[in-house]
Amino acid sequence: MSAIGVMSSCCCLRPGVWLLKPGTQKMSSFGLHTAARSAAKDYYEVLVLGGGAGGITMSARMKRKVGAGNVAVVEPSETHYYQPLWTLVGGGAKQLATSARPTGSVMPKGVEWIKSQVTALDPDKNCIWLENDIKISYKYLIIALGISLHYEKIKGLPEGFHHPKIGSNYSVHTVEKTWKALQDFKEGNAIFTFPNTPVKCAGAPQKIMYLSEAYWRKTGKRSKANIMFNTSLGVIFGVKKYADALLEIIKERNIAVNYKHNLVEVRADKQEAVFENLDKPGVTEVHQYEMLHVTPPMGPPDVLINSPVSDEIGWVDVDKETLQHKKYPNVFGIGDCTNLPTSKTAAAVAAQSGVLDKTISLVMKNQLPTKKYDGYTSCPLVTGYNKVILAEFDYDAQPLETFPIDQSKERVTMYHMKADMMPFLYWNALLK
Repeated sequence: MSAIGVMSSCCCLRPGVWLLKPGTQKMSSFGLHTAARSAAKDYYEVLVLGGGAGGITMSARMKRKVGAGNVAVVEPSETHYYQPLWTLVGGGAKQLATSARPTGSVMPKGVEWIKSQVTALDPDKNCIWLENDIKISYKYLIIALGISLHYEKIKGLPEGFHHPKIGSNYSVHTVEKTWKALQDFKEGNAIFTFPNTPVKCAGAPQKIMYLSEAYWRKTGKRSKANIMFNTSLGVIFGVKKYADALLEIIKERNIAVNYKHNLVEVRADKQEAVFENLDKPGVTEVHQYEMLHVTPPMGPPDVLINSPVSDEIGWVDVDKETLQHKKYPNVFGIGDCTNLPTSKTAAAVAAQSGVLDKTISLVMKNQLPTKKYDGYTSCPLVTGYNKVILAEFDYDAQPLETFPIDQSKERVTMYHMKADMMPFLYWNALLK
C-alpha cells in the first residue's frame, strides 16, 4: 500500500500548544475540492508532493502566504486516512470507516489538487514529472511523500494475509484482519513483530500487543496465550524513562520479549513465522503461531530512491533544525520521508509544520531561517482499552513533556485524548 495520503501511526500533537500559534487560531475555509485533474497549470509558486498530514497542513499554510491558485498538491489517492486510529481498529475499539475521509474534503479550498503520481524530481531545473510525462515547474517545493510499506520483503507476504490468524495494523487492507485474529484466538503463541528498518511510530507494534493481552484477560483466554514480542531492536523503546515503564508492564503481564529477532518469512498455511537472530546472521528460528501481527519493513517512496533530493538511502536530505534542503534552498521536506533523526509520527509533523512555515517565510524574503526544530515528537503508548502512557521527547531521546505530571504512568485521561480528542483536533484543526 502506498504511504502517500496515509498518516503516521502515532498522533499526539503537543496538546494545546500548536493550536495557539499565530496563524492557526482561525480556521481556513475548507470544502469539497472538485478540480482533481492531471494538472491545471504547468507552474505553481508552491508545489507540495503528498496529500498526507504534512502535505495538507503545509498547503493550507502556503495558501495564506501566496494566495489561492498559486499552490498545488500532487496526490493520487482518493482517500485520506487518519492512521493513528488503526491501533484501536485492530483492537476492536474503533471502526475503520471513522479513520477515512475523501481526499477532496480535506484539500484546502483554492489549492489545486493534482490527482497524479510523481515519477521524477529535477530540482536543478525546478520541476517534477508526473505520470504520462507531464512536467510541472515550481518556485518552491515541499516534499511530504510519507513512507512506503514493504510486506513483500518478508517471504510469504503479502499473499499470506489471505490465510486466517494473521493481521497488520499498518495497512487498510489488513487492519481488520488483526481484530478477526484477536477474536478467533483459541490457544498457543501470539506473536507481535518489529522489523529491522525505520517505522512509523516505534511504539505502534507493541500497542496492539497490550490491547490483545487485555482483550484475552477480559474474555478468559489469557491463560491459554503465550504472548511474544519479537523485535529487531535491542531495547523495548528508545527513551529510557518510558522503556522502564513498559518493561514493568511487560513483567507484570508475563509477556516474553525476544530482542534482535527479525521476521524474514511467514508460512501462513502452516501458521509458522521464521525469525533471523540478528546477533547470529543466517541463524533462524521457527515459531508456531495462533495469532501473528506483522509490522512490515518500511522505507522511502520509490521516487525518492537515487533522487537528487535524497541521501544515500533515499530519505529527503534536509537540515534537522530548519527542514530546508541541504543543497537546494527552494526545496523543503516534512514528515516521514525526511532523514530527520527523530521518530516518524504525526506529532512530529505537527511540530515540524510550524518551524517549516517560519523557514519558508524567511526564505521567501531572502533571509536566513532562524526558527529551529528541536526534534519534538510524541507517541501515546496504548497499554490497555483505557490506559495510555504519553511519551514525548526530543532529538536527544530526552523527555519533553507537556503536562506537569509523570507521563510515564498509565492514565485514563491520556487514553481519551488519544482515542477521542486527537482525531477531532486532527480533522478540524491540524489539517486546516
